Amino acid sequence: MRNAQNSSPAYDLTLPEVHLAPVVVASPHSGDVYPAEFLGAIDIDPHQIRSSEDAFVHLLAERTAEFGVPFLKARFPRAYVDLNRNADELDPAVIFGVARGAASPRIAAGLGVIPRVVANGRSIYRGKITRAEAEARLARVWYPYHACLSDLMAAARAQFGRAILLDMHSMPHDALGAALVGSKTKRPDLILGDRFGGAADREIVDLVHAAFEEQGFTVARNTPFAGAYIAQAYGKPNRGLHAVQIEIDRALYMDEAAIAQNEGFEDTRLRVTAALAQVIKAFKETDAQPLAAE
Repeated sequence: MRNAQNSSPAYDLTLPEVHLAPVVVASPHSGDVYPAEFLGAIDIDPHQIRSSEDAFVHLLAERTAEFGVPFLKARFPRAYVDLNRNADELDPAVIFGVARGAASPRIAAGLGVIPRVVANGRSIYRGKITRAEAEARLARVWYPYHACLSDLMAAARAQFGRAILLDMHSMPHDALGAALVGSKTKRPDLILGDRFGGAADREIVDLVHAAFEEQGFTVARNTPFAGAYIAQAYGKPNRGLHAVQIEIDRALYMDEAAIAQNEGFEDTRLRVTAALAQVIKAFKETDAQPLAAE
């Protein structure tokens, strides 16, 4: 099957020749295009700035277009613009001209749409950026990416009656430390986030859960990653829109300190690909009949 490649400054999109299932696969945090003007303005080592990047996640999922569904990958990194935040989550501590008010927990933590910190609370900037610069970034990155994702979800729902977003992410290996204190359960390799049932129907999450378990992954749900803006915005089950966030332990496939693929990368890639193929096949079989015209 030939796949169509579509790119913009904000994203790379791979479309299948024929859409066979109501699934959209996306990787919003694996972008690695760091603009020179951004690198010149930060107060952190260029290697450290990548600590918040979901490095290589797109490589784990990039074959999904071969199975008959679109694959969307962000080009710019989370440290530049966080696509998993609302465009109005502006942090007055890092952007001039933003009024101080009742900040959300994410903004208070420095994790707004223009992040103030990366992993372990390390500050990104020497000072603040202008409001004009922040708005230019959103226009360049945030709005085009979400316009594309919205169109993909709308197209899937129009064709199949529902749309299912599988949003691919990665988590630092030590991110689960506090959550596992006192727990007798095995450390999960992967966490599915559906906002505790608010972003996707249970049967969808159960199917995704089973597919990854069949590939040998230990799977947990929602704690500590239940899903943020993307799951909330695109997961509206009562409207036929479903979103499942998939967080994969980075230690399975990369050396986190070096930000390099490790010896487990190829095995992890094959197992993630197989799980996604199984999920897509299941929805292809149940949703293959397009809606009849009314």
